[in-house]
Amino acid sequence: MIDCKWVYKVKQKSDGTVDRYKARLVAIGFKQRYGLEYEDTFSPVVKAATIRLVLSLAISKQWSIRQLDVQNAFLHGVLEEDVYMKQPPRFVDPTLPHYVCKLDKSLYGLKQAPRAWFARLSAKLHDLGFHGSKADTSLFYFRQGGVTIYFLVYVDDIIVVSSSTMAMDKLLVQLRDAFALKDLGPLHYFLGIEVTGCSSGGLLLRQNKYAKELIHKAGLKHCKPASTPMATTEKLTRHVGDPLDSVAATRYRSIVGGLQYLTLTRPDIAFAVNKVCQYLHCPTTTHMTAVKRILRYISGSLDFGLKFVRSTSLLVTAFSDADWAGCSDDRKST
Repeated sequence: MIDCKWVYKVKQKSDGTVDRYKARLVAIGFKQRYGLEYEDTFSPVVKAATIRLVLSLAISKQWSIRQLDVQNAFLHGVLEEDVYMKQPPRFVDPTLPHYVCKLDKSLYGLKQAPRAWFARLSAKLHDLGFHGSKADTSLFYFRQGGVTIYFLVYVDDIIVVSSSTMAMDKLLVQLRDAFALKDLGPLHYFLGIEVTGCSSGGLLLRQNKYAKELIHKAGLKHCKPASTPMATTEKLTRHVGDPLDSVAATRYRSIVGGLQYLTLTRPDIAFAVNKVCQYLHCPTTTHMTAVKRILRYISGSLDFGLKFVRSTSLLVTAFSDADWAGCSDDRKST
């Protein structure tokens, strides 16, 4: 029998203002036993490259893009295992205080909740004629009679791209029969990414708010901006600088992880972030200085983003360069 508790959260809008106050009953899932009360725990999430690719296609072909949100998504998942939970705090039946709850559907906090929700959603989409992509398990596509629909899933946040507005409206009606679906209109804010339309008909993706939070977390709120993310003469190696203590090393890994997510809309810092990622196992003071340099560059370029414009060609073009035996530690090529 597992416990449960109430969790309170303040939901914010893209500009940081308060959207609403949220209370949710959450199961304390760490008491669950593997093989008895849960099996698989995963929930596939769409890849960043897939998001960029589908948005690029939508802009080039001038298709409509809509954003959906499933309210209380995990509560839709049906449990395959027997899970027993105590009565919710402050809602214990006074006449039957010793009774327990047998869960038929999943709750937030259960280890199998993400998997149960994704299984329910994918089953519904397959019933509607969608197929799962082999390249990305969170991408579903529908092609029939000249109509093409792409369905991108990131837990309970969904992007729908369609060549036909009527087909999209019909799809939303069919999904509302099964789930508490909320149509958020044209894509504007997704996974911490701000999406704004351009006068040319394109899209601009930025992570302005996320970047500010990352700079504030690193204690560089009033830092002096840098013009480049990394010095051209700097050569990072494994043994340069003094090793960081455990607290500073954990902070280093946390900030670098945040920078990795920021590269989704900031390819200009991708090379520098890749460099500092190579020393996550043994960071030094010099590596931390390099991370701060990247953050100083970001603070001076907060309005930078990734712009999608209409293209007449769908040909994929790639450029590559090689640094022959450039790594000072093991002389490997990059």
